[in-house]
Amino acid sequence: MPQPAVSLKARCLAEALGTFLLIFFGCGAVHVAVLGNLMGLWQVGIVWGIAIMLAIYVVGGISGAHINPAITTALAAWGRFPRGEVLPYIGGQLAGAVLAAAVLFSFFSPFLAEKEKDKGVVRGGPGSEITAMCYGEYFPNPGRLAGVERNISPEHLRQLNFLVSEPVAVIAEVLGTLILALVVFALTDERNVAAPAARLGPVFIGLTVTVLICVIAPLTQACFNPARDFGPRLVACLAGWGPVALPGPRPTGFLTVYIIAPIIGAVAGGGLYTRVIGPALPVFDKVKQPT
Repeated sequence: MPQPAVSLKARCLAEALGTFLLIFFGCGAVHVAVLGNLMGLWQVGIVWGIAIMLAIYVVGGISGAHINPAITTALAAWGRFPRGEVLPYIGGQLAGAVLAAAVLFSFFSPFLAEKEKDKGVVRGGPGSEITAMCYGEYFPNPGRLAGVERNISPEHLRQLNFLVSEPVAVIAEVLGTLILALVVFALTDERNVAAPAARLGPVFIGLTVTVLICVIAPLTQACFNPARDFGPRLVACLAGWGPVALPGPRPTGFLTVYIIAPIIGAVAGGGLYTRVIGPALPVFDKVKQPT
């Protein structure tokens, strides 16, 4: 018998839950790293990868587990998802991201205040990116400020901001999200006989994010997901970081680097697969087996 269609409300709730899991574990790992209990990009990256894998396994059967407005937009742009459902899906994703960030803030706020005191910065003032990075993202990665013993100075910030320009950050996010979307489209194409079998696709999607983080996180913190950035950034803005969180030290950066660039990259990656790689797949005729 055909299975009843899952309602849009149920699918949007599933997207909220999946994005909550992604942000709770992923941004949770960033909190722990900022507080000095995780060392190195690999440790943070693998937590993000596992978070994506778990979110897909939990809600993928209900909503498809987009858990990313850029992926939802790309799927709709290339005919794999109804365009009229894009905004409800994005609403669910943002709700899950905001809720997860709010929970993390309630857990870690005293520890972050202690970190700010140690670094000689005031929450919401210059240098407080060192803790705001647990929520919204910055380019280059403010984790480089962790090496400053005490009293992060304007000179420290000037030197940091000189390392990555906004155009470079945009290109990095476009390329990273393009690769992610390319992998998602390839691994979810039933015609692709090279895709991993036995429902292992989520594992490889998670590992893709892990390796992308290891390469791109020093530049932009490796977003690839507008909900992942904007939801927690909004929480940080309301929780005391103010303009350091939104719009951030570079007024247009949060929009161009963390919202527009991932959407462009995802649509481009989906188009690369749909128009170039997908049509080149060989067609295997099904041979009827004797009964």
